[in-house]
Amino acid sequence: PAAAPRWEPQPLTYQELQSQRTEVPVSRLLEEAALGAPGSEDSGCGELVWVGEPVVLGRADSIAGKYGVWMKDPEPVSPFSRDTTWRVDAVGTEVRQLFQYEEAEQLGRGYPAKVHILPRPLESTGAVVYRGGLFFQPRLSRSVARYDLRGETITAEREIPGAGYHGQYPYSWGGYTDIDLAVDETGLWVIYSTESARGAIVLSKLDPETLEIRRTWETNIRKRGVANSFVICGTLYTVSSYSAPNATINFAYDTATGSSRALSIPFENRFRYLSMLDYNPSERQLFAWDSFNMVSYPVRLSRA
Repeated sequence: PAAAPRWEPQPLTYQELQSQRTEVPVSRLLEEAALGAPGSEDSGCGELVWVGEPVVLGRADSIAGKYGVWMKDPEPVSPFSRDTTWRVDAVGTEVRQLFQYEEAEQLGRGYPAKVHILPRPLESTGAVVYRGGLFFQPRLSRSVARYDLRGETITAEREIPGAGYHGQYPYSWGGYTDIDLAVDETGLWVIYSTESARGAIVLSKLDPETLEIRRTWETNIRKRGVANSFVICGTLYTVSSYSAPNATINFAYDTATGSSRALSIPFENRFRYLSMLDYNPSERQLFAWDSFNMVSYPVRLSRA
C-alpha cells in the first residue's frame, strides 16, 4: 500500500485550534473532569465546543477498505468489553465480514480475533455496535437490523417508514449512506431522509431491542448538503465537507428544543475522504474512517 501523504499543518488552522483551546477556562475543564468521573450522577452532557486533531489507529491494506466503519460498544455485554473493537470494510456489493479485535490497537496490524459472517450483506458505513448488537442497514432495503454478537443471529429487523435508501438521500460523498445509525449518552438513533421531508435530515430514536421508533424529529438540514453527522447528548451535529482538509462542524440540531443553529468548529479531514463519523459516548471521542485510515478525534463539551 502507498504511504500515507505527509500532513503539513496550515498555520492558520493551527492558530484557530490553539486559540480555541485557550478559551476554555481551567475551572470548566476541572468541572468536566469531575463530571466524567465514575459514579458521578451527572452524565457530563453539554454542547460540542471543540474537536481535536485526528489520531490514526490503523490503516486498511486492500481496496475493500477505502471506506468502512469501525466501532466499540459503549455499553458492552459479556464476553465483550469496551476495548473490543469491530470493523467492516465496506467497499463491494456483498459486504458480510465483521472483524472482531481485542482492542483498537490491533485494527491496522495483526489479525482479527474473529471474523463474523453476517447473515445478510450490509449497506454502506452507517453501522454501530451497542449493548451487544451490531445495528446495520441490510443491503437494498430501508430496514435496520440487529445482529446479536453472542448468538451470531439477527434478532430484530424493522423498516424505517418512507426512508430513502440505496442512493436516494446519501451524504454528500455518496456511498449509499442514506441510513446512518448513531449512539449517544441517551441511546440509539437513526439518521435518514424521506420524500415528505424533501431530503432534509430526519432523526428517529429507536428501541435497541425491538427497533421500534420511539420518536421522530424533522430537521431543516439538507442531508445531501453535509458530509456526515453524529449525535452527542441528544443533539445532531453535521460536518461541512468529506474532502476539504479544513472542514467544520457546521450545524447542530437540538432534539430537546427542536431548533437548529449554524456552527463553525474546525474539523480536519487529514486524508481527504471521510466516509464514516460516529461518536462514542463512553470514550467521549469521534471515531472516523478517512480514506483507508481508522482515526479518532478527542472532543470537548461545554457544561450544559
